[in-house]
Amino acid sequence: MTDTPFEIEGADRPGRWLIGCDHASNHVPHWVNGGDLGLPPADMERHIAYDIGAAGVTRALAQALDSPAILSRFSRLVIDPNRGEDDPTILMRLYDGTIIPGNRHADDAAREERLQRLYRPYHAAYAELARQRTDPVICAVHSFTPRLRGRHPRPWEVGVLYADDARLATPLMDALRARGWCVGDNEPYSGHLPGDAVDRHALRHGRPNVLLELRQDLIADHAGQTLWAARLAPILTDVLAQSGL
Repeated sequence: MTDTPFEIEGADRPGRWLIGCDHASNHVPHWVNGGDLGLPPADMERHIAYDIGAAGVTRALAQALDSPAILSRFSRLVIDPNRGEDDPTILMRLYDGTIIPGNRHADDAAREERLQRLYRPYHAAYAELARQRTDPVICAVHSFTPRLRGRHPRPWEVGVLYADDARLATPLMDALRARGWCVGDNEPYSGHLPGDAVDRHALRHGRPNVLLELRQDLIADHAGQTLWAARLAPILTDVLAQSGL
């Protein structure tokens, strides 16, 4: 895989939506410990390394909405683009019970290199893509594991996350529940981290926004990814139209 830290699809599509996927990849660039964080391949395929299924949903959803998408090309374990630069969890040394050997002794210089070569270019491209559009609407796509180690199973099929701006989130949750799905209201996580992608590219600019969390067992394969994108696209379109935003 190329070490370009981001991928943009459909930059010229006319839709208002901008679909972002911060945790699209489990790739470790070659210049980070020789491309190896010291984890076995099975751990690099777990949710700790990336958001399983989120990239496929992002691409299909952006296509269905005739809108652009931006996807990361580096693992969240290298540096997490969905954190503020001063967030201590931006470079994880322990995640869901797993020690990350390649991060255990990462110093400030290593952190700065990862910020400079991966994190900042990704967000600069994200910001430019949003800037080029008239009245963009930000939709962040993530996925969550059905169960953390030692925790109860998570019942939600989809979670809708939001911070201070629930203009789209509230009617979207209503519309999703009307379809009979189990929908999390700021579940399985709270909806805001200072400096995260939605904060940087939506909240600080007053842009309408929503963050979707899909359960990974539902979107683990191409069929599930395209199914959920096809389900979500018309709902997002209707909710935005009815909102008047």
